[in-house]
Amino acid sequence: MPRDPELPQPAHADLDSMLTRKFGKEVANYFSGSPLNRVGFLRGDHTFLSNALKHPTTSFLLCKDLQPLIKEKRSLAFVKYDDVQPLIGEDPYSKTEDEMINDYNSTTIIPQMIFLGLDQRVKDALVYKDVYKGAPFFAVDITPRGSIADACNKLLSDLDSRGLTFAQGRSMDLDAPDGTPYVTPASMHRQDRIVRSSTFYADPSLAAIYAKARQLLDWNARNTYCGSCGHPTLSVNAGAKRVCPSKDLAEDPPERQACSTRTTLSNLTFPRTDPTIIVAVLSHDSKRLLLGRQKRWPPYWFSTLAGFVEPAESVEDAVRREVWEESGVVLSRVLIHSTQPWPYPANLMIGAIAQVASPEDEVIKLDNDPELEMAKWFELDEIREALEHGTSSLGDDASPNYKEGNLRLPPRTAIAHVLITAVVEGGFLEGVTPLATASKMQGTKCVHSIAA
Repeated sequence: MPRDPELPQPAHADLDSMLTRKFGKEVANYFSGSPLNRVGFLRGDHTFLSNALKHPTTSFLLCKDLQPLIKEKRSLAFVKYDDVQPLIGEDPYSKTEDEMINDYNSTTIIPQMIFLGLDQRVKDALVYKDVYKGAPFFAVDITPRGSIADACNKLLSDLDSRGLTFAQGRSMDLDAPDGTPYVTPASMHRQDRIVRSSTFYADPSLAAIYAKARQLLDWNARNTYCGSCGHPTLSVNAGAKRVCPSKDLAEDPPERQACSTRTTLSNLTFPRTDPTIIVAVLSHDSKRLLLGRQKRWPPYWFSTLAGFVEPAESVEDAVRREVWEESGVVLSRVLIHSTQPWPYPANLMIGAIAQVASPEDEVIKLDNDPELEMAKWFELDEIREALEHGTSSLGDDASPNYKEGNLRLPPRTAIAHVLITAVVEGGFLEGVTPLATASKMQGTKCVHSIAA
């Protein structure tokens, strides 16, 4: 059975605080925990970007149709400035943003580039203003199109001759250091929609780097025209904003019609992030967990409930609404547990744990929303058994110890798995669920035994 990749370590996990003692350690989910300092305030500094572009420690992540470059089928591949220079030119940041906007020509196709951040762990890296230090990372879209098609195809041919290729599928299945293949996480905006894919990231830090690259490249590709006036837009701020220029040198006369985006403070388009809730629901007595399944899933496969946050809706209200719409269950208290970026295409999964106040509110009714085939309350002991032997992505086998007919659950790369585990193992649920409390007490006994 393929094994799950490691989850990232939360920031400053070794530091103590009163919040940590009260609620437990912070949880970092897959696709989070990037090793890069984004230094977003430097994205408009073209002197910095020019220096970063050509530094010897700089790495470029190339994407074709949003799929990243890989080597040996299971390892992410990066290239250097000399590899991309024939495509991007000597220095695409030689002009300031104001000069780029003033000289805008919609017929000039510029490869989409994203500044991803600085890896401050690298020695002898870029130093800017004696303060900002690290190895720069960029992402470049090399999908052949328009006037840059020939340059893209030439680069693609060179990469192919070096044994490099591009990942296939929604995610990556890269080998661990011991050669063990990993399984894929959930896909699309729903963490319970787990699909098999040929590739995945074993190193969670690489997964986080690719997540940002993919989401911003995708957003730029989807927003090439102004949503107000319909004219082509220009990518600025190192790929993190788009602007509708007031003139286009490709037109005669070059001056464009008035556009509302140029008459307010909000004269830029910013990347989109779609908040999506996902929740582990506890029964009123804290002994059972509510899970649902869709008709297309394999037998015995369940997951937590999820859905989009609607406009002018709080996260807590969205949790209550989605659970009621999908299952008929009425929630009382909602706690935010952890979050997970999900770049397919632009979701932020907001993980919650919630509870029902009374037995009457636990009655399941699927009349409102036909999305679920079934919703069911599971005893926590059954949940724990499934976490040990019944987790996998859709289409993959469970562990050899799994007994046919028992509950199946998502892998730990999905935040659904993390939420379910939190209910069973504890953290800030100590004193709430019997299993979480028992796990905490057992851990305390072990510590005392060691001390003795």
